[in-house]
Amino acid sequence: MTVLTTLEIGSTITKANAFRVENDHLDHVGQGFAATSVSAGDVRIGADAAISQMRDQYGLTLDAGEIFVNSSAAGGLRMTVHGLTSSMTARAAREAALGAGAIVVHTTVGPMDEFDVEDLCEARPNIVLLAGGVDHGEKRIVVDNARLIASAHLGVPVIYAGNAQARRRVETVFAEAGEPLTCVSNVFPQVDVLRIDPVRAVIQDVFNNHITAAPGMGGLAQLSTHDILPTPGAVLRATELFTEAVGDAVVVDVGGATTDVHSVTDGTLEWTSRTVDPEPRAKRTVEGDLGVFVNARHVAAMTAEGEDEERLSNLRAIPATDDESEVTRWLTRRAVEVGMGRHAGAVVELFTPTGKTQIVRGKDLTAVHWVIGTGGALTRVPGGDAILARMCTGAGTQLMPDAHATILIDRDYRFSALGTIASSYPDLVRETFARWVHEETGDPR
Repeated sequence: MTVLTTLEIGSTITKANAFRVENDHLDHVGQGFAATSVSAGDVRIGADAAISQMRDQYGLTLDAGEIFVNSSAAGGLRMTVHGLTSSMTARAAREAALGAGAIVVHTTVGPMDEFDVEDLCEARPNIVLLAGGVDHGEKRIVVDNARLIASAHLGVPVIYAGNAQARRRVETVFAEAGEPLTCVSNVFPQVDVLRIDPVRAVIQDVFNNHITAAPGMGGLAQLSTHDILPTPGAVLRATELFTEAVGDAVVVDVGGATTDVHSVTDGTLEWTSRTVDPEPRAKRTVEGDLGVFVNARHVAAMTAEGEDEERLSNLRAIPATDDESEVTRWLTRRAVEVGMGRHAGAVVELFTPTGKTQIVRGKDLTAVHWVIGTGGALTRVPGGDAILARMCTGAGTQLMPDAHATILIDRDYRFSALGTIASSYPDLVRETFARWVHEETGDPR
């Protein structure tokens, strides 16, 4: 029996999954969980515990096939973004960063000054993304920004993804400063054109080097012949393959530290024709203030009840009682509402000389057929499907999936696991998703 094993080193929980390779798909045959052991000084402790649980329950060993690893245990890849306009290059750069699994901790727009450099240094980025200008457009500002960033001598990788005609000047600036620089295609080469995949690829390479900062992660890297992937990037890749298999989808991942929303859809012509800024087909937003364990008090403060001390006293990383499950469900409901609200596009009314008109800012989700919940909060605590169904309100002030969308709960953590395997076996992953949907709903697609 050939088995592919995945390890996900999360902020609070470590998961092990095993899949048996069939002719054209993957069968899920094993799973184990343990608390992530960063605080103990070695993430391998939690990983070994999850593997042992999986082995004990299913009689599996890890020497039967390949091992894949994804992680968010090093706290995420801290990234700063610097562009020329908030609605164009800076926004395109943020989309590329978030899609690759980075956490954007600081953004500047337009010409930078010495105070922006101070803020940049205080942000302590692991990587810097500099963009600006469509090809054959503005060059002076982006080159001046390059000089200021290089002068900070951050000693971290800098990616240039701006006007191609300014590239040689930017390369010279960083070479003279002795600072590292990688150049890729412009993220905004033309008006209304986003090109974010080249930037995502470089960010994921940087992540693979950065993730070894988590104690013990270097040992896990030696178990696998594949790169360690950022968990959010793996989930987004899985969402893309799920969409290719069965239709437009949004995946909501509520975790202990963040709530991530991933969508793959072009929207409907009715609303996309009114969109004023281009949106990527595959979009991810990360809400670092919406974790239901690490940031539980912040989420509680957003609820109607506020920071209910009695409820919060029952908060646990892995709920085991009804009271513990109830407080996680309460926090998850609010995290989903806020996270989906920030991800979805909004319909805005404008008054023009010819009268009132409507425009759309953000992502149109009205064409989404599938709404999937993943992550421990939505999959292990009862009521996740009802929480997601509350968000399927259709087109209103926000462009949500409509009431006809199908809710699926990813109880076996397929998305992060299969998204990691997809780097080597995309066809198997695509067919696995199609079979899963058929098993859950009877849908033949």
